[in-house]
Amino acid sequence: MALINLEVPAGVYRNGTDLQSMGRWRDASLIRWIDGTMRPVGGWRTRSSTATNAIPRGMHTWIDNSNDRWIGTGTYNKLYVYSETGTQYDITPSGLTAGREDAVSFTGYGGSTYGNYAYGIARPDTIRIQPATSWNLQSWGEYLLANNEDDGKVYEWQLNTGTIAAQVANAPINNRNIVVTAERFLFCLGAGGNPRKVQWSDREDNTTWTPAATNEAGDLELETNGQIVAGMNVRGQTLILTTTDAHVANYIGPPYVYGIERVGSSCGLAANLAYATVDAGCFWMGVHAFYAYTGGGVQEIQSDVSDYVFNDINRGQISKAFAMSNGNYGEIWWFYPSAASTENDRYVTYNYVENTWSIGTLARTAGADRGAFRQPMMADPSDKKIYEHEVGFEYGNLSPFAETGPIMLGTGDKVISVTEMIPDEKTQGDVSATFKTRFYPNGVERSYGPFSMANPTSMRFTGRQVRMRVDGARLSDWRVGVNRLDTVAGGRR
Repeated sequence: MALINLEVPAGVYRNGTDLQSMGRWRDASLIRWIDGTMRPVGGWRTRSSTATNAIPRGMHTWIDNSNDRWIGTGTYNKLYVYSETGTQYDITPSGLTAGREDAVSFTGYGGSTYGNYAYGIARPDTIRIQPATSWNLQSWGEYLLANNEDDGKVYEWQLNTGTIAAQVANAPINNRNIVVTAERFLFCLGAGGNPRKVQWSDREDNTTWTPAATNEAGDLELETNGQIVAGMNVRGQTLILTTTDAHVANYIGPPYVYGIERVGSSCGLAANLAYATVDAGCFWMGVHAFYAYTGGGVQEIQSDVSDYVFNDINRGQISKAFAMSNGNYGEIWWFYPSAASTENDRYVTYNYVENTWSIGTLARTAGADRGAFRQPMMADPSDKKIYEHEVGFEYGNLSPFAETGPIMLGTGDKVISVTEMIPDEKTQGDVSATFKTRFYPNGVERSYGPFSMANPTSMRFTGRQVRMRVDGARLSDWRVGVNRLDTVAGGRR
């Protein structure tokens, strides 16, 4: 007899063929790895029992000067805030221009005359997709600033639950996005309908926009062939992402106030909210890859799951994708619609501390990391409510699991018989393992189990290669390390 260690590296690898994921985890959901050990992500519970009128897109949390905590979110035609007790207030500005709950495109089925193009050949890129409406929410001191591209105006809400958000006096209109800089300037991006214009208010005064010798208001136009999508604060700079490239705005003081330089090309942002910032920098989803800016220049992140994500994403609804950080675990989460869905139904995570990736199934349309609140907040599109995450281990109708690619047991034409598993699991009885064997890469797959991870666990199966699936119990904070298989050499096949 001989023991085989199932030492599977942390993280999911889902690029290329099934055989390319040999000895790696290939599929997973609601799983993370910390210090090489597999464990479930935290569960969730309802934060507010009051739903929004439509699917929320965009979320912001903050603390006011009285130490009261707030959550801001919006739909295609409404703007809301929630108190820390979960009470909802409708602060929709008067005259708000309604946007779209779904992206609108005429390049898909029914977008042209029958038989106009060969089956399976993409139509020419001649029609611009109108994206789903999402809100850009920022703190201006203790107040909330809000903007969405379809309405274009900048609104401010000053904490009075009896009043609605009001348009910021003198601010540009027809803006694509906003960002409050570290130096306390309000940037309007794509200001006045110019998709490359950056216009900023005077410092600490978001109602003064006309440049004068007595203030620091001003504007610049980016040298880019793209359109501005979003802006964010990164390491003392203001990073501005367009559909094609990346720029940073550096404060240089009067008379020019800001200088802007390009720091990356061919790295455009895929969606209005598909970025997240942490101390390490900014991470975002592009059209075909993931990128990071940590100072200096933009770098493409080598992703172990990029094939899986970008080959099965609904391009027509990619504007719904959003990202958020989960700082307690050093993770960036992206939620996006799969090719078979018109709404966000999947996620991909990147652990920037341990450089590992994971994937999963979970429907969320907006979110904010912990900070103002103890735990991250996310919005569910099915019931349009806000949930508090990383709380307990309740997942609704979902369950955590992970499955490997093929693991070779035998060499050459030899096969191996497995008689026993010696598990490495913290809470024995809360995790089960299923083994799927083949004699050849394209041969018939046979399944054995599930086996409870008792110590040891008797089993009987024979094969040349095996895949292992681990299913974790709900309501349990289990851990899985390096499992071992007790084997005997079989014959030849």
